[in-house]
Amino acid sequence: MENKTELILIRISGVDRPGLTASITAILSKYQVDIMDIGQADIHSTLSLGILFKSAEKDSGNIMKELLFKASDLGINIRFYPISAEEYETWVSLQGKNRYILTLLGRKLTAEQIAGATRILADQELNIDGIHRLTGRIPLDEKKANVRACIEFSVRGTPKDREALQRELMKLSASLGMDFSFQQDNMYRRMRRLICFDMDSTLIETEVIDELAMRAGVGDQVKAITERAMRGEIDFCESFKERVALLKGLDESVMRDIAEHLPITEGVERLMYVLKRYGYKIAILSGGFTYFGNYLKEKFGIDYVYANQLEIVDGKLTGRYLGDIVDGKRKAELLQLLAQVEKVDIAQTIAVGDGANDLPMLSIAGLGIAFHAKPKVVANAQQSINTIGIDGVLYFLGFKDSYLDERGKL
Repeated sequence: MENKTELILIRISGVDRPGLTASITAILSKYQVDIMDIGQADIHSTLSLGILFKSAEKDSGNIMKELLFKASDLGINIRFYPISAEEYETWVSLQGKNRYILTLLGRKLTAEQIAGATRILADQELNIDGIHRLTGRIPLDEKKANVRACIEFSVRGTPKDREALQRELMKLSASLGMDFSFQQDNMYRRMRRLICFDMDSTLIETEVIDELAMRAGVGDQVKAITERAMRGEIDFCESFKERVALLKGLDESVMRDIAEHLPITEGVERLMYVLKRYGYKIAILSGGFTYFGNYLKEKFGIDYVYANQLEIVDGKLTGRYLGDIVDGKRKAELLQLLAQVEKVDIAQTIAVGDGANDLPMLSIAGLGIAFHAKPKVVANAQQSINTIGIDGVLYFLGFKDSYLDERGKL
């Protein structure tokens, strides 16, 4: 006689405790059932456990009876749902759907922000599979330093209009004071290995050429040219030549003094420590100067520095530079070259910058992040951080505070 089988879904909820899942599966094991699917979550000490199993039809009644008695002993709720073969096949077919990760980040997160983001997902007919908090619990004293909040949504489906989704998230983040990242959830996202940073106004809170210009007495002239270049209003290379020429005669000792007093961006030390700890290769690709890039390289253990080299003769700047200018096009080329050197796919790379000359590398990197960037850059970047320090990059990479050692935590 043919042994008939049944598919049964059980859903269990109640106060979590050690050994609960073991007690339930011990009963199932007595009847040698096949587990077709299983999932469990613990939210604020409340368990939600789902198990889909296949058993012999003759055993189903005894299995459910034993499970009911055990549920009563444990003080939990259990429900049974028979699943047809057609329903099971439909469920299997859903496994091929695209998956995405939406990350929300800010000094704090409000119900308004979450309602707005989830409404955008619903309008795009995307389903939320899970929600996870990446930061530690927020202290009641919101004035404490370095307070931030980050949650991650695991999303399934295919957006109706990916560009419209991006625009709506961007508008929401601007109006409600939060940052976001919307990424496809694939193996490349979990295996990023090379991260390239702009330097000025990204790793440091200044434009070094402006600092040099102030010491040379041409601050206003150079600053005006710098701002126009960063906004993309004038060609970077031409602006670079103009600005460097104005530095002629400046003493080399001024560069040393500026390097020793660089204003480091909030979160850099934590970010560099964690990235090095977990094996990332780190590069500076800067339209600034190698003198200052090398200073940061020594300070933080950065692997590569590519920037512009000022010509120095007899201890003074000549107003000229050596080699090719590192502009936006060159930054993108260097990112691709470093990916080849490190033997990683371009999808495993990350780029972080603030200016128009960073857009080429942001656009080709696997993950391009605009950091406290100019409006043109934010408008063209897929991800941006504007509300917290640069260590916010860690959350876009999926790091969770509780997984980090004491030095890596806030």
